[in-house]
Amino acid sequence: MKHKNSYTGNELLQCADGEIFGMENGKLPKPPMLMIDRILKINDDGGKYQKGEIIAEMDINEKNWFFHCHFKKDPVMPGCLGLDGMWQLFGFFLSWAGGNGRGRALGVGNLKFKGQVRPYHKKITYKLDIKRLITKPSYIVWGDGELSVEDRVIYFAKNLQVGLFNNLIYDFGGDPALDSF
Repeated sequence: MKHKNSYTGNELLQCADGEIFGMENGKLPKPPMLMIDRILKINDDGGKYQKGEIIAEMDINEKNWFFHCHFKKDPVMPGCLGLDGMWQLFGFFLSWAGGNGRGRALGVGNLKFKGQVRPYHKKITYKLDIKRLITKPSYIVWGDGELSVEDRVIYFAKNLQVGLFNNLIYDFGGDPALDSF
């Protein structure tokens, strides 16, 4: 099933509400954990490996929630949030490519930070390249990602991995034995 090749912020919010791919399929997190404001480009035949690419952006300003707690008088976006944005985009790619299920980050092989995101920056840009996609028994994607600020790449992530799973349930009773992941 083919979908659009770009998505607005409102469409990403619809995805978080289960309105794009379905209530149980590849939902993005809702704000403030949503680390993407728009997807400029998504395809399954471009990028460094010719297996797909995603280019997306997030607006940055002093009102972003993380600047008020990380750190006092030294505001910087936590690197883990940029990494999570990459995982969010790979999860979106899986649903966009036709996968069903709930998304889970599965790992990252190598991660380097060579700069920081500060409140005076205007936006960050994600560029992700799909390396491998499997569709059975579950949809799982592997790829590399970069995060840039002001046209300077500052985060480098290799071998990111995200999967979609149909057997995930949340045990509202609190029994960890019932958590299937």
